[in-house]
Amino acid sequence: MKFEESNALFEESRNYFPGGVNSPVRAFGSVGGAPVFVKRASGSHIFDEDGNEYIDYVNSWGPSILGHGYGPVIEAVREVCLDGLSFGAPTKKELVLGGLIRECIPSMEMMRMVSSGTEAVMSAIRAARGFTGRDKIVKFKGCYHGHSDGLLVKAGSGALTGSAPDSAGVPASYTEHTLLATYNGEESVKTLFQQFPQSIAAVVVEPVAANMGLVPPSQGFLEFLREITTRYGALLIFDEVITGFRMGIGGAQKYYGVIPDMTTLGKIAGGGMPMGVYGGRREIMETVSPVGKVYQAGTLSGNPIATAAGIATIKTLKERPEIYKGLEKKADRLISALKEALPDTQINQAGSLFSVFFSKTPVVDFETALTSDTKKYAAYFHYLLDHGIYTAPSQFEILFLSAAHTDEDIEKTCRIIKEAASHL
Repeated sequence: MKFEESNALFEESRNYFPGGVNSPVRAFGSVGGAPVFVKRASGSHIFDEDGNEYIDYVNSWGPSILGHGYGPVIEAVREVCLDGLSFGAPTKKELVLGGLIRECIPSMEMMRMVSSGTEAVMSAIRAARGFTGRDKIVKFKGCYHGHSDGLLVKAGSGALTGSAPDSAGVPASYTEHTLLATYNGEESVKTLFQQFPQSIAAVVVEPVAANMGLVPPSQGFLEFLREITTRYGALLIFDEVITGFRMGIGGAQKYYGVIPDMTTLGKIAGGGMPMGVYGGRREIMETVSPVGKVYQAGTLSGNPIATAAGIATIKTLKERPEIYKGLEKKADRLISALKEALPDTQINQAGSLFSVFFSKTPVVDFETALTSDTKKYAAYFHYLLDHGIYTAPSQFEILFLSAAHTDEDIEKTCRIIKEAASHL
């Protein structure tokens, strides 16, 4: 493949944006080389500025579950744009989308729409602190919950492969109330609650960790978190920015049968448009302004474009439950190919979500994820890219399938995976 146009655009972008990008992982920093500049997308494929075509397994990091340019979503957005882009005032579409979300995820008795997953988690934690009157939160090493100051501690995802594991510019005082535990490590959580029995407002967790590569919860881990938070009067927050509407119409909480006090959702709730949602028990959410004293606001919150796209997406997922079975079937085929071609790697899966770790050590937490051979992953990534397969440009991200991926897409991908293995 030729990348002259993408390379030129990347060099020019360095004059305008830090590292030439508007989100760090896009810079290909952990795999080397220059990023491809996407021009358009259709179904399961993306096309770059050089005219190269790829089967896409990033899918805008998850929300394009129906495929790029899905007709009903595009039509909904086109129609609403004719009425105006944003009003900064309530619209009926907010109510319709809120009703759909609560129907699918009943634990979100009341919710607030925002514009990103970062904003959703940040606001949920503020509400949890306001509701409990406590300051400390527990997060897990390797779990990423957005780039708000208090959560950039062993944050996973792009932070794992950047030059700094956390972030400069965050005063130590901002994270002094953030307590770190080990994902899938019950003892680490017990120790923190024993040390701070009356001070922990909430435990925030990705029910399936997906920002240190994919790490599913061990048997009983989520149930343990539910029990210990209840026992100590803390709230349990599920960050379902990735798993929400991905692991099923009810998210990871329905998939595993563990109900949190609060839930956060990301852009899949907006059909791929900028959107986040946080919500939970009514008594908790009624601490949020203008009803309560926990302040949070946003001019573009619940904007008509994102709500229209979200309504069209969620309605389709509700009406076509077979989509989820299809996604898992496709994932199983790819995983079989990976296991056959790369027997010395670790393949982790939860539903249709999965990732490959170039490690001989089973990956169950942050520390074991770090045993991965990132140089080998980079070589694997570039072989796939050069042969028309677009995957995450980081060992510590995951793969996303869409309903638009065809049998031919999967067959070609399996073949390229086997070829890549022989070149490592």
